[in-house]
Amino acid sequence: MAIVTGSALGLGRAVTARFAREGATVVAADINEGEGSAVVDQLQRDGLKADFVRTDVSAEREVIRLMKAATEKYGRIDILYNNAAVLCSDREAFAHEISLETWEYVLGVNLRGPFLCSKYAIPSMLQNGGGSIIHTGSPTGLIGCAPKLTAYSVSKGGIAGLTRVMAAAYAANNIRVNSIVPGTMDTPMNRYILNNDEVREEYRQAVPLKRLGKPEDIEGIAVFLASDESAYCTGGTYMCDGGLTAV
Repeated sequence: MAIVTGSALGLGRAVTARFAREGATVVAADINEGEGSAVVDQLQRDGLKADFVRTDVSAEREVIRLMKAATEKYGRIDILYNNAAVLCSDREAFAHEISLETWEYVLGVNLRGPFLCSKYAIPSMLQNGGGSIIHTGSPTGLIGCAPKLTAYSVSKGGIAGLTRVMAAAYAANNIRVNSIVPGTMDTPMNRYILNNDEVREEYRQAVPLKRLGKPEDIEGIAVFLASDESAYCTGGTYMCDGGLTAV
């Protein structure tokens, strides 16, 4: 059984559908109830196993409710895909200019969220002999490529650290923890920059593969890391950025 957060749009939506098509029972979680429910409704119409639980991953009580709903219905949690994140481009700024409110909001969703979801999913994985946790990182958490996205960059740097420390902590329990690092993806989160054709072309040209990423580009890596095909992989950072951070 797989839980996918941030499942309503973009990368999370694609991975939710792919997990279901691969035969997993999926519990989709998102604060966007309309789009999240629509994803699940379509999967159910296709004869696939999926449920939706509205969840704000920054709120401990809602994460507890999500994990309780999943385990009560399906008895176990095997896969956790921590994808939910926010990018507040209109409120982000250099470190001396960003408001504390924006800082705490972004860190709350992007870093506290994956921590909380992991914290409350791990007991089921321990009980059932293992599992796979996948975090969504960002190049901004690895290199200083977005100096005005202070909170977002720090939150994704935290994801890199969370991946490593959790991988080391739970390897003996057969719980594998890895992260996927997308590059510039053509998703709703990046619409604020990609709606401008000139800027869009600049971003495309910056990618060695000369195209922007698509949600479906993430699916295969997510399936690999969720499955026994990656049984010897933990603590890894898997780039899906078209070579952006290789140059």
